[in-house]
Amino acid sequence: MADTGIKFFNRYTGEVETEEIYGEQWLRWILFNPFGQIALHAVAKRAWFSRWYGWRMSCASSASRVKPFIEQYKIAEAEHVKAAGEFTSFNDFFYRKLKPEARPVDPAGDSVVFPADGRHLGFAKASEVEGVFVKGQHFELPKLLGDKNLAKKFADGAAVFSRLCPVDYHRFHFPVAGVPSEARLINGPLQSVNPLALRDRLEILWENKRFITEIETERLGKVLVLEIGATNVGSVNHTFVPTRPVEKGEEKGCFAFGGSATLTLFEPSRVKLAEDLIEQSAQQRELYAKVGDGMGTILS
Repeated sequence: MADTGIKFFNRYTGEVETEEIYGEQWLRWILFNPFGQIALHAVAKRAWFSRWYGWRMSCASSASRVKPFIEQYKIAEAEHVKAAGEFTSFNDFFYRKLKPEARPVDPAGDSVVFPADGRHLGFAKASEVEGVFVKGQHFELPKLLGDKNLAKKFADGAAVFSRLCPVDYHRFHFPVAGVPSEARLINGPLQSVNPLALRDRLEILWENKRFITEIETERLGKVLVLEIGATNVGSVNHTFVPTRPVEKGEEKGCFAFGGSATLTLFEPSRVKLAEDLIEQSAQQRELYAKVGDGMGTILS
């Protein structure tokens, strides 16, 4: 496939924008160079490599990277609880907390909200997706969920894929209120979830290490939330307490350094996704939106 840039629609500016990719030169070498692909299979997708890189980003010396990173990617420092000089490592900055007013949660009683800052794709029926990042791609839910019966239950429901870039706020939140189960781990490698990789191999999503949480709700039946690890994301940390009721927008956990993704699945005929999300996704183009903003409305 042609190596084109990554375009997304920004909900707040109303414009189609081009993503500035962190580590773009390295990523393109890994994905498109024959020697890079050898390195990918031999080293980069291995769990030990992500653990090692995560260790590097947790060392005190990595804190020197924080201020240049904020300046290069124009990150809104005023939203952070800590100032740039207060972070003890790059990872401490990476899974930073934000001031409560920085991400208000949609107050509408019939809304469901985005679980993370990022670029999102939404589909009315998971089983009828005609294209994710390119035409012809579709989700293989039985492989993704590791459970054929669960896949059948959610096949005709709405699905929202949320991709977090390294420049994004990396705590993830509950899209709905309810009672969450313990997160179930499905182990796997840690490959890039950047569209440059997913355009050619969407199956990365059901090969990578991932966690699945089932949320029992009053109005939506059961909702599934998945966290999908990626290259350099050696750690997915859950901060919620299983079986304790949670509110919509409440923190669920955080990713350590790297790119990562979440997937939210609904039972059939429970949710109508936001129009701009559906419209952009039909063009295989992601919608940029922030955690807590409206992702859709409850139908029942």
